[in-house]
Amino acid sequence: MRKVIVLEHISLDGVIQAPGGPEEDTSGGFAYGGWVAPYSDAALGTLLRRQMNLPFDLLLGRKTFAIWEPYWPEHGDIWPNVNAATKYVASNTVTSSEWRPSVFLSGDVAEKVAQIKQQEGPDLHVWGSGHLLQTLIKHDLVDSFWLMIYPVTLGSGKRLFADGTIPMGFKVTESEVTPHGVIVVNYERAGAIPTGS
Repeated sequence: MRKVIVLEHISLDGVIQAPGGPEEDTSGGFAYGGWVAPYSDAALGTLLRRQMNLPFDLLLGRKTFAIWEPYWPEHGDIWPNVNAATKYVASNTVTSSEWRPSVFLSGDVAEKVAQIKQQEGPDLHVWGSGHLLQTLIKHDLVDSFWLMIYPVTLGSGKRLFADGTIPMGFKVTESEVTPHGVIVVNYERAGAIPTGS
């Protein structure tokens, strides 16, 4: 069975919006695009490359796909596996792309992702894709969260865990703190939430 692995840059207050640049996603008047840049260092780059070099297919929302579609075919030297990976894209409006291989998922995306998880193939990596993430979390389809937690609060913006988040228990399987204070941690599902007596 394939796993759904969410890989996100996230602020201390849970924001995942526009980590990469000022124009990445200004929806809702978000003014802090590119907030991860001051915290970049060689250690974080090494950890990111390790994840990027694993076997994977991509599971993306329409907006993230639209940002990536013109960029990665021209920058395959940075991330060679991204162009060969199958891109599963949640969209009711976009149905085709020159960036192949791409498969477009419309209608009941949660049901379709559940079916894809049952197929043979590499794990499904989710980057960005805020709206899609809420659907995956609500339908208990995420197996692990590989998070880069930055020492900053943003106050507003799209959050990883929003309304509709179900109770989930996790265990930490790896963690590291970079010289610039980014906590890189992998949380894998661990069943029911333990409670005290």
